[in-house]
Amino acid sequence: MSQLPLLRLLHLASPALPIGGFHFSQGLEYAVERGWVADEASTLDWISGIARTSVGTLDLPLVLRLHSAWFESDLDAVKHWSDRLLAARETDELRAEDRHLGASLARILIDLKIASASEIEKERATFGSMFALACVRSNVAVAETLSTYLWICAENQTLAAVKLVPLGQSAGQRILHALLPKLDEIADAAIQVSDEQIGASALMQFFASARHETQYTRLFRS
Repeated sequence: MSQLPLLRLLHLASPALPIGGFHFSQGLEYAVERGWVADEASTLDWISGIARTSVGTLDLPLVLRLHSAWFESDLDAVKHWSDRLLAARETDELRAEDRHLGASLARILIDLKIASASEIEKERATFGSMFALACVRSNVAVAETLSTYLWICAENQTLAAVKLVPLGQSAGQRILHALLPKLDEIADAAIQVSDEQIGASALMQFFASARHETQYTRLFRS
């Protein structure tokens, strides 16, 4: 069997993809400032908690629906689910981050001749919608799409924690290794989330993101 879908998925998951994910901590910077995240153990708890109560119950179920909508060329459904993802972002910073990543990935996809990326207005494009499109056009299955999206989120948070806490590179790798079985369970559970159950409950992340907007010193944009 051709390994091309896998290689394209690795391309999408690469930190070298120039979408600017390294600019954002999603509230982690404030959590470190307040001492909520202070070492390897608390970093693992923070990232796994967000993965379970936010990404796994909001992002992944919507990416699943976006994958189906792109596969069926249902642009109205794409816009609907992308709008719902933006509407569920609790703070200005989180919405701005999603729009930034979505617009950046859209530009890359258009440059790679995936013209469908231009069919959604810039302000409505989300990272989830563009990521789902890239996976559909690369013949990446749903399960791999969800697992990779979740991995990208967890890896970005881990890289931010290595800088902010700070943690050593070895600690960062131990965190990612410990996250793997958790992420597998979260991705599997996301497939079972109904439309009515979609939503996030990571309250401390929302609070941290809101307070980060006025944090005195900042390295990250969220």
